[in-house]
Amino acid sequence: MNESRRSMVTIAAALLAGGALKPTGAWAQGAYPAKAIRIIVPYPAGGVVDSIARVVGERMGRQYGQPVVIENRAGAGGAIGTDFVAKSPPDGYTLLMVSPSHAVMPFFQKNTTWDPVRDFQGIAGFGAIPNVIVVHPGVKAKTLPELIRLAKKDAGSITYASSGLGTSSHLTGELLNQLAHVQLTHVPYKGQPEAMTDLLSGRVDMMPMSTSLALPHIKAGKLRALAVTTGYRSSALPEVPTVAEAADLPGYQVGTWLALLAPARVPKAIVSKLSTDVTDAIQLAEVQSKFKDLALEGVPQSGAAFDAFLKQEVSVWADVIKRAGIQASS
Repeated sequence: MNESRRSMVTIAAALLAGGALKPTGAWAQGAYPAKAIRIIVPYPAGGVVDSIARVVGERMGRQYGQPVVIENRAGAGGAIGTDFVAKSPPDGYTLLMVSPSHAVMPFFQKNTTWDPVRDFQGIAGFGAIPNVIVVHPGVKAKTLPELIRLAKKDAGSITYASSGLGTSSHLTGELLNQLAHVQLTHVPYKGQPEAMTDLLSGRVDMMPMSTSLALPHIKAGKLRALAVTTGYRSSALPEVPTVAEAADLPGYQVGTWLALLAPARVPKAIVSKLSTDVTDAIQLAEVQSKFKDLALEGVPQSGAAFDAFLKQEVSVWADVIKRAGIQASS
């Protein structure tokens, strides 16, 4: 190093030590997080994504000694809140909770400005909530193979409800159409409450929904469980087979997974710290107990592991959506 360069480095070091120069933003590295963190939930308060975010946020707040604020920015199937985070300052203080619609929203909305892989990076995957395929008791099918036989006998006669285009319940039904070679008629609703109302009244025949929401109605005899959609049985419904088991469809696997993401341009050191801290925290017994109450199961994933999983999800559903002939709306 020449003498001039050495002098500049010495002066800068002295100023930094004296406080004249300070690292800015999140790059006051020893201090991160130095202020409140926001977790954006792109759905209304009270849903399962919101509930999981609050469990995680509460634990992060205790761990970091900083407020972790859950902010609901709902609308456009999750696109509004997601767009907000994608365009937020890349300082590690604005994060995003996601579920399966994150992977498919650009296929359903032409005006989506963000890419689920390019514009985000994983902090942690939390596991998945198994969906369960349920039917109204009036449907003459007590097993999934019986439902498939009914659907094949009269194409389009069996209706299934979803909480909207691109939601987990929609894609669960569409994948069953393709792998079982049936033609179930999709009936989309504005949300899960409206879909549930019509299912319980018998206006629609079937719906794939989260086990946590379906369980009370199954126990009351108002709905009949045919199969769970994940690759493993649900601990909440251990007697109910998976779709793969019941209908001999080994390629069938769908669940309502949840994860925490950061914008893509957040420095890797910050994302790595968050990933390590959050992944460790969610494996604590107290957190896992709360997850279990919300029917969330499965093995937590590191940020890098979730990134790889998300790329696979985008690829799988892109193919399903293309084969279904579903067109994006403006």
